[in-house]
Amino acid sequence: MEPTRLKIGEGIISGYVSIFLAILSLLGILCFKFPEYLTTSDLRNVYSPKMVETLMLFSIISSFGFALLSFYLSNKKKHAVIAMTLCFSAILLGGFTVEGRSVEKANWSLGLDWLLLDLFLMVLIFVPLELAFPKNKKQTKFHSEWRTDLLYFTISHLLIQFFGIVSQKPAVAFFGWLNLGVLHTWVQSLPFFIELFLALFLTDLFQYWAHRFFHTNLYLFKFHAIHHSTRNMDWLAGSRTHFVDIFVVRSMSFIPLYVMGFSTITFSVYIVFIAIHAVLIHANTRVNFGVLRYIITTPQYHHWHHCKEPEFYGKNFAVVFPFIDMIFGTYYLPKNTWPKGTGLEETDFPKGFVKQMIYPFKTSPFNNPLPKNEKSQR
Repeated sequence: MEPTRLKIGEGIISGYVSIFLAILSLLGILCFKFPEYLTTSDLRNVYSPKMVETLMLFSIISSFGFALLSFYLSNKKKHAVIAMTLCFSAILLGGFTVEGRSVEKANWSLGLDWLLLDLFLMVLIFVPLELAFPKNKKQTKFHSEWRTDLLYFTISHLLIQFFGIVSQKPAVAFFGWLNLGVLHTWVQSLPFFIELFLALFLTDLFQYWAHRFFHTNLYLFKFHAIHHSTRNMDWLAGSRTHFVDIFVVRSMSFIPLYVMGFSTITFSVYIVFIAIHAVLIHANTRVNFGVLRYIITTPQYHHWHHCKEPEFYGKNFAVVFPFIDMIFGTYYLPKNTWPKGTGLEETDFPKGFVKQMIYPFKTSPFNNPLPKNEKSQR
């Protein structure tokens, strides 16, 4: 039985928020103490130690405040007690006094800093959005598979260095011999918004065909189907992606980025936009985007791609621009209608991260497909 949806004013939400912020603070202290192995060099160039120190202080104080609120509002005091214990632990470990330092070069590192910063930002944006404007009003944040989706989110962020290096290899191997300096200079001389549009369009075009190929090749769809297996679309759902899927799609997306040589600022804005937008289109929200939904993909648009109704399979492969689907005949967006549900009707995947990683290598989940009259290309 699914847990009931949380309600504002019961003290439960504030209790969870306080625990969340306290855990972020504790993990943030580890980043300060072991930056060579727990932080990423590219991301360290984006934020300053002072900014993170301020964020740490804010998290600890806010966590303590939410814990007090939970203690006052809720009949169950355990969340407040847990949060306060974690807060005091963070303070004892140096949460108020820890300072950034110079970082020695290491051969490898985990992206714990990227995990904490992105998780904080996504929760800050999308948890309130889904609470205030839910598409599925009965769906709770703590549905039966939220831990699995959070584990996907965590591992993909911690291994950002690994995925970054591996996904760049095909582009370098096939195009590294070309003299692209002149092209790079021209691209970087373009006005910022034109350069950004070009980056978004070209990567979306490459990703469209990689995405569509996963859907039309049965062997590859065994891996991509994991992403479609969730029946609870929310801000974490997009993270449920097999490593094979991640490698192929990111490798294809990196090709235009590598060949065109976009400027650092354009690349940075592109990464931030894609990180937020990819979460948005999976979110459990029915916010009305008006005419914007015909210009850029929205939750309604992408939920139709995840729909469980076979007659609407094989639609909306574009990640950013719906007009790409229009060009190639895969566009579908009824005015105010949403799919009846999401997930796979053809099969059931095993529960849990490890089992889902192994399952596509062991067997095809589509040995017993839909009846012939209900078959359709996904």
